[in-house]
Amino acid sequence: MNLQSNLVGAVAGVVVLCSAAAAQADVMFWSTQARPIEEAQAMRDTVLSGYEGTVDYQPNEDGPWLTRLQAELQAESGSIGVLGALHGNFSAMSADDLVSLDDLGVSAASDTFNELARLGTDKLLYVPWMQASYIMAANKKALEFLPEGADIDALSYDQLIAWAANVHEATGSPKFGFPAGPKGLKHRFFQGYLYPSYTNGVVRTFASDEAVTAWEKFAELWEHTNPASTNFSFLQEQLLSGDAWIVFDHTSRLAQAFNERPDDFVAFPAPAGPTGRGFMPVLAGVAIPKTAPDMEESKALIQYLLKPETQLETLRATSFFPVVEVELPDDLPPAVTAAGDAVAKMSASADANPGLLPAGLGDKGGDFNRVFVDTFERIILARQDIRQVLDDQKGRLAAIMEETGAPCWAPDAPSEGACPVE
Repeated sequence: MNLQSNLVGAVAGVVVLCSAAAAQADVMFWSTQARPIEEAQAMRDTVLSGYEGTVDYQPNEDGPWLTRLQAELQAESGSIGVLGALHGNFSAMSADDLVSLDDLGVSAASDTFNELARLGTDKLLYVPWMQASYIMAANKKALEFLPEGADIDALSYDQLIAWAANVHEATGSPKFGFPAGPKGLKHRFFQGYLYPSYTNGVVRTFASDEAVTAWEKFAELWEHTNPASTNFSFLQEQLLSGDAWIVFDHTSRLAQAFNERPDDFVAFPAPAGPTGRGFMPVLAGVAIPKTAPDMEESKALIQYLLKPETQLETLRATSFFPVVEVELPDDLPPAVTAAGDAVAKMSASADANPGLLPAGLGDKGGDFNRVFVDTFERIILARQDIRQVLDDQKGRLAAIMEETGAPCWAPDAPSEGACPVE
């Protein structure tokens, strides 16, 4: 018996043991999400407790999650009834391994999310389940300086720049705050917000003429950015101190400001550029593998998970926001209410253009992020020529993509093999 056979046999043994443990449940829910002990227990005790059947909720790291799933698919038989995972996990799978969910009658409020869930096919291969994201926030004192006619829930980048300039002029100091510190998530802004909004891509369009325009616009915004932003990593601190009046950051890194002084701040969607309202959803979905033992029970669980009341319980359990239209109750923490409203408006906007988390990069994810950080530091901080910097960095990015073989992810057009840097 060769090594491969031994491995498959060992994995199959694990499958048998796990199947026996879950024998009493109507559905095994095999998930990469809600893994921390407290979240997993909340999923079992509150989110899933209202389901008419019984659910064996089993969260796992990505590696074991995929290994078990692949073993069942290879054996053409299994006990996993429902899969819970991020979009990137599903996009790496073969469409033939998942069951079409078009007949369920449930979907996200965002047409953009529903299109992503088709994974490039004409079938709904997973149902969007929950989301997190990055948003904008502002001190309410800044609202009087909004440009004339501007809608805070539908800003353009030009309007954001004008707003920051108005606040700068009125207060005598730059009050835009950006997470450019050592632990700040600045790379996610460029990958998921600026590039999709101006280039409708991230990798293919990295050194395009449209990318030059994007960096020119960000340089304009930087003129009204607190220069201490190179030390800012959690913008809730600068909102509370008053060092920044308008900021961008992850929802979790703004929570303290809203929870401590909810009446002082407002949350709102990221701005839009020429190619849409770029934003980076952390989108999780639920799917059914073709080897599920009871298709009807699996479908019933997915329908239950998309009910508004279940979505709210999921929010309480995981801090991931609903993907369906719900009215947030008054007893949620102020930060959850504020961020949830902003995320919902952003993802459901007509011009939504999501820039997904990078996928397929393996241990090169840090190198990929470094390309964007270095580009920012050279163009914005060192004021080097934009075209020259992009041409220099283009080769580094191309080498990473070729080495990993990672195919393109949204909003870049799909690729056969490694995503090209055009």
